[in-house]
Amino acid sequence: MAPLTISSMRERVIDFSKPFMSLGISIMIKKPEKQKPGVFSFMDPLSYEIWMCVIFAYSGVSVVLFLVSRFSPYEWHLEGDVINGIGPTATNDFTIFNSLWFSLGAFMRQGCDVSPRSVSGRIVASVWWFFTLILISSYTANLAAFLTVERMVTPIESADDLSKQTEIQYGTIDSGSTKEFFRTSKIPVYQRMWAFMSTAEPSVFVSKVDDGIERVRNSKGKYAFLLESTWNDYVNERKPCNTMKVGGNLDSKGYGVATPLGSDLKDATNLAVLQLREDGFLHELQTKWWYDRSECGGTGGQSATKQDASQSALTLSNVAGIFYILIGGLLLSMIIALSEFCYKSRVEARKAKTSLASAIKSKMRLSIRGQQEQDSKDYNGQPELLRKSLSSYHSYTSPSQVIMIDGFGDPIESHTQV
Repeated sequence: MAPLTISSMRERVIDFSKPFMSLGISIMIKKPEKQKPGVFSFMDPLSYEIWMCVIFAYSGVSVVLFLVSRFSPYEWHLEGDVINGIGPTATNDFTIFNSLWFSLGAFMRQGCDVSPRSVSGRIVASVWWFFTLILISSYTANLAAFLTVERMVTPIESADDLSKQTEIQYGTIDSGSTKEFFRTSKIPVYQRMWAFMSTAEPSVFVSKVDDGIERVRNSKGKYAFLLESTWNDYVNERKPCNTMKVGGNLDSKGYGVATPLGSDLKDATNLAVLQLREDGFLHELQTKWWYDRSECGGTGGQSATKQDASQSALTLSNVAGIFYILIGGLLLSMIIALSEFCYKSRVEARKAKTSLASAIKSKMRLSIRGQQEQDSKDYNGQPELLRKSLSSYHSYTSPSQVIMIDGFGDPIESHTQV
């Protein structure tokens, strides 16, 4: 009884029993050295594309917060008193620098000394807070693995990776079903691999499986051996524990017990194999000799992908949802800010008995240009009205941009906080 692979060519001259073990062609490489965390390994939990998106998101949120605060009348408030016929000043806490500072404080979970009062501004703040909550939680959960676990970076992950490069040589045993598989394959990837192996100098084929394994161990990562997965899994669990399997199996086949053509032993062997498989005895034997008696801690046969699955960097597809929520919230806040701007302009146009276009133009000039002097005649004779209007505003000590009111008709009521 031997590990004889069932094939159509062999089936012509001998009889095979039912397969007692399933296998496939696999790739063995030398286990790469583990990389220790570097100086900037704290950035590894998030991929490069996420870091770039976070930077753009931070800049975009700050700009949108600045814009909605400029156009929303509820972010403006009056400060000062009437002096020499010059009216009070309208201030807005969310200058571009304060907007950047607010976004940075929220991102760092520290808060800020200014906060939005308008609905549109609060929507911007809310979606940004939600965005940073999910992002920082994901980053923190993934950070520990990157700082405490040494990672292995394999040069290849699959047969397709092998076929697209020439730096790492690869080959099979010089005779047998594995070599025949590549020689007769109609799959483009395996055809490219066979073209490389058949023309490589020096030869990439070996006479025995043990020779191929030794070549892998002594090649410093420049040779990959294509062999049956049962051999691969077994050797990877034995000292010196410096080989590993990458990728999945390239095909599917099985080991069988060979008997002469027409032998009476065939039926009895088939029944015995089936009974042992149904009882789970064959699986117990494989587990016992392959893994339970492992000399490498039971991890030598795992692929690099499986070993590093718990510490892979988050990609954009993992957190794309929070970016969609952030963008949707920013668009909603801009729509609400525009609605507030138009509504307030209409109210002030009615009070001042001017056209809506004139009111919008005046408020637009205040929001965009930021500083326009108020004619003293607008305030002459109205000191009592000014004092009453100013009494409805809170005092602000935070840094802000000072802007003169551009009034039209009723200057005090034009930016009263509701």
